[in-house]
Parts: sequence; C-alpha cells; structure tokens
Amino acid sequence: MANQVISGIKETAESITGAARPWGDFLDLSALSFPSSIADATTRLTQNLTHFRINYSIILSILVALTLITRPIAILAFVAVGLAWFFLYFAREEPLSIFGFTIDDGVVAVLLIGLSIGSLVTTGVWLRALTTVGFGLLVLILHASLRGTDDLMSDDLESPYGPMLSTAGGGNDGARGDYSGI
Repeated sequence: MANQVISGIKETAESITGAARPWGDFLDLSALSFPSSIADATTRLTQNLTHFRINYSIILSILVALTLITRPIAILAFVAVGLAWFFLYFAREEPLSIFGFTIDDGVVAVLLIGLSIGSLVTTGVWLRALTTVGFGLLVLILHASLRGTDDLMSDDLESPYGPMLSTAGGGNDGARGDYSGI
C-alpha cells in the first residue's frame, strides 16, 4: 500500500516537472525587453503565462514552501493538505462517492480550498503566505510581460485576440487588402 502511494506521488511529480518548459528558455535574459504597447504587454502576458505555467507554478510553490519553513507545524499541516489535494482531486480517476452520494469535482475543489485557507489561518501563517504569493505574482507578471514571445514555438501560443485578428471581410480567397473593385 505504501509503495503504491509513494510510486503514485513520484509519477505525478515526474509528470509535473516533465511538463515544465526548459529553464534556460525561461531565464533567457536576451529575450527580455520592454513591450511596445499595452496590447503587446497583454499579449506577452497571456502567451507567457500559458507557455510557462508549470514553471510559474513551481516558483510560487517554492516561495510558499520557503515561507513555511520557519513554522514546522505549518509544514506538517500543508503536507496533510497537499496529500488531501492529491488523493481527493488529482489522483482520482472516478467521481468521489461518500455514503453512496457522488460528489462533484467543483464541490471537492471548493472544500479543499476551504481546507487550505483554514490551515493557513489555524497555523498562523496566512499573512506571510498571502504576502509571499502577492510578491510572487507581481514578479511573475513582470517577467511574463517583459519576456518576448518571438522565440517561443508551441501550440499553446494562441493570441488572446483570436477572432479580432481575422480578416475584416471574413473571406479567405487570398485577396486580402485588394480593394480595387471599390
């Protein structure tokens, strides 16, 4: 039983870290530049948050873990909360059923969020954790808006302005911009 739990956690951790983008691409200083406009900044922000979402999640998790390191009881509480998230939300393949009642994933997520907030308040680290997450989000948003997206090659780099960038007439007969018949 314990071996199954440990191997399940190990497989999940490997799949999460395997989904992270290369750190060399993430930390490439030559890709940093000021956006030319607000629209460019929001496009960069959206594309980088999508492309590097696992990297950003790892950074925020490490920051929160470093915040909790000074309170051993908080570490124990968050290991328990993390295990609850793992077993009740991420590792399940079938719906959660208690006493014959099937519980929706949204309800499970809300309950787990409540458990997470409750453990933050109970262990007395809520203000520290909130400050750390706020600071981390500020740094991540700054990185995402300053990092250029020209060198990113991926299917998940769809423009947030999608339909607005299509041709005005909707036609795709190859005659874009040809208004000689007007």
